[in-house]
Amino acid sequence: MASRSAALCFSAAAVATTTSTTGCRSSSSRSHVLVVCCDSTRRSDLLPSSLAAKVLGAPTTFDAAKLTVQFAGQDHQRRPAFPRAYTLSHCDFTANLTLAVSRIITIDQLRRWGPDDVFAEWKEMSSCSGGRGGGGGEMTLHLHCLVSGRNPLQGLAAGFRYYVFSKELPLVLKAVLHGDGALFADRPELMEAQVWVNFHSASTKYNRIECWGPLREAAERNLLEGRLNELQSEITKRRRKWNIFNALVSLFL
Repeated sequence: MASRSAALCFSAAAVATTTSTTGCRSSSSRSHVLVVCCDSTRRSDLLPSSLAAKVLGAPTTFDAAKLTVQFAGQDHQRRPAFPRAYTLSHCDFTANLTLAVSRIITIDQLRRWGPDDVFAEWKEMSSCSGGRGGGGGEMTLHLHCLVSGRNPLQGLAAGFRYYVFSKELPLVLKAVLHGDGALFADRPELMEAQVWVNFHSASTKYNRIECWGPLREAAERNLLEGRLNELQSEITKRRRKWNIFNALVSLFL
């Protein structure tokens, strides 16, 4: 059920991230989606909404030894033509990562979209200044995460999943940089490509698109940086309120 709804909202996101013929970013045709422009130094306005997720700790450190890269086609060592797409899958038991590199993201992949899978695709976006290159635009990297589908139970965990994805997406970008390293060695200008993150959710609050800035900065983004004291203070404050509540209840028992 989740994968089916994911395929539907994914196709809508592809429309939302296109540009108009004038060269500037167009208004979104995806209903009830919030587009947030930000850089790597800004933090999402939704992060304080899931205190439980913050207790999980720092982002996962990327370990190249746990990454397996698979290239589409008969020859698994031959890289698909550019632009290309990526699917990153994660195993909860072993913490192993699998990066599948293909020419496009297929409908079959969307139908099998796992709750922790992340899709990424390169797109050429029109430039207001006329752009550069044969297509007259610049390349951008678009990530797609399934925060929640139409299942009400998934909606209850939307805030938690939004935060976890936001915290771990730099790991996804590092996996792409390492797994497709030959591409970035050949085209170092792609490190300056803007990263757009599409959070897919049946909830209008979490159905949003965020710009994370250049790829080189987005891959090093740390949402907890500079916030540990703030988070600890918030946890202490909530515990204090809970202790006061317990004392009042005990007084009247």
